[in-house]
Amino acid sequence: MAVARSHYENFPVASWLMPAELRKHVAVIYTFARQADDLADEGHHSPEARITALQKMGADLDMALNGHSVDDPLFRALQHTTEHYRLDVQLFHDLLDAFMQDVDKTRYESFAEVLDYCRRSANPIGRLMLQLSGQAMQRNNHDSDLICSALQLINFLQDIRQDLVENNRVYLPMDEMSAAGVSVQDLQKQSKGTHITDFIHAQTIRAQQMMLNGAGLGRRLSGLIGLEIRIIINGGLSVCNALLAQGDEVYSRPRLTRKNKINMLTKALLNL
Repeated sequence: MAVARSHYENFPVASWLMPAELRKHVAVIYTFARQADDLADEGHHSPEARITALQKMGADLDMALNGHSVDDPLFRALQHTTEHYRLDVQLFHDLLDAFMQDVDKTRYESFAEVLDYCRRSANPIGRLMLQLSGQAMQRNNHDSDLICSALQLINFLQDIRQDLVENNRVYLPMDEMSAAGVSVQDLQKQSKGTHITDFIHAQTIRAQQMMLNGAGLGRRLSGLIGLEIRIIINGGLSVCNALLAQGDEVYSRPRLTRKNKINMLTKALLNL
């Protein structure tokens, strides 16, 4: 759980709202994803070393699930969680595949390419949560994918400057940027202009609509899990509103205020 809480996020992960019997399993899954993400991004290792380390995570996972001894306690915990809840192991490999892609892919030619990345980098987490809670029906999976992809897109929009400065990555569709008259050089220079603001706002509104399209999941699921999902949805929508309210300050990451968070919780409790 300590790893799960070690990074700031606008969206709750493995929070106290999850049913107590699931929290440790959520934390194990999140720790796996966080560790893989850090291997792709943190430190000063070469791309080759990062890929090798991520491949080793996949091999260790398979070894643990096949009953072989693995030194890292994370994989022993994953073995227990995966077997107990009959989780889809491919979802863990999808996460690793997305993080390996982060090592050597820095541009996305179309929104379809961005969504394919989201399918592997974000959607597996939502599907695993549904599997943990015994709610992984087709309709729920569909809405969860919309929510998780929207959350990923919102994170991209919050971190345009950081992704470019720290890792030379642009998670925005190049074809849509070109059509809007926005260049990577504009983003590098943190240029402002109506065309840039309009483009980023259009991307934000699309993510917002995806979130709304999947919001039925939070209303369908009862109990603490439904409440948690509704808080996440309202959190994502709050960040979208904050991004839109910033106007041409498109390179700044908004932080949710205490008032925002109280509003998120109130709406979630009222099942809105």
